[in-house]
Amino acid sequence: MQPNELPQDLIAPGQVWLVGAGPGDPDLLTRKAERLIAAAEVVFYDALVGPGVIDLIPPGVERVSVGKRSGRHSRAQDSINDLLLAAARAGKRVVRLKGGDPSVFGRSAEEMAHLAEAGVSVRICPGITTASAAAASGHASLTLRGVARGLTLVTAHLKAGEPLKLDWEALARPGGTIGIYMGRAAAGEISHCLIAAGRDPETPVMVAVNVSLPTERLIRGKLSALAFLVRTISDEDPTLLLIGEAVAGTHAPVETMAAVALTK
Repeated sequence: MQPNELPQDLIAPGQVWLVGAGPGDPDLLTRKAERLIAAAEVVFYDALVGPGVIDLIPPGVERVSVGKRSGRHSRAQDSINDLLLAAARAGKRVVRLKGGDPSVFGRSAEEMAHLAEAGVSVRICPGITTASAAAASGHASLTLRGVARGLTLVTAHLKAGEPLKLDWEALARPGGTIGIYMGRAAAGEISHCLIAAGRDPETPVMVAVNVSLPTERLIRGKLSALAFLVRTISDEDPTLLLIGEAVAGTHAPVETMAAVALTK
């Protein structure tokens, strides 16, 4: 920030910023994200935004929870779009906080399209996505020279009753890492389908729960045991599945490596 620049100068009245709140730890926010939060007049935030991040919202700033969790959406996306538009049309400086990065399964395109169609200026501040934070916590890598040359991020979130339709043959090819967001409920099906499509049952997996928060859990094992690994995880806990040789974590913390023994 320039010496004479006020925080409010970051956001024009009637403008909307989609801001990545990261995986939960406020220390993982970008400096720009923190400045945008300080400049806002109203903040709309998801359920996956960490409480420490919400605590950064200044007193007097309007806070609106539009929390969405798998299977329990408090607001429909159309309703959220309309709330953002109404706040912008009222001339407010608007921040829309999204867990992780707005462009990774954050439905940012829908919100941008709705606002742009109405002539509202909208911009994005990226954030750290959960897959990156989980790999860092687990002393692992998402890519690894000679082992994992690619990274594929997919979501297992579905509407009730819908089958999980993914390109299993493509995902089963060796030489890459898979990050599956919201994959806890479908863990057994994911394991079965990947193995049936040719992925080695011994492929390392890391189940990351409440990434970057004090309640974080990292559970390691193998692909064939994936359904077992998630049994103790609550429906309330955001869970990411990392699958591939690169996530074995040769320098993993002791408490993480202890889980390997439970799955052998």
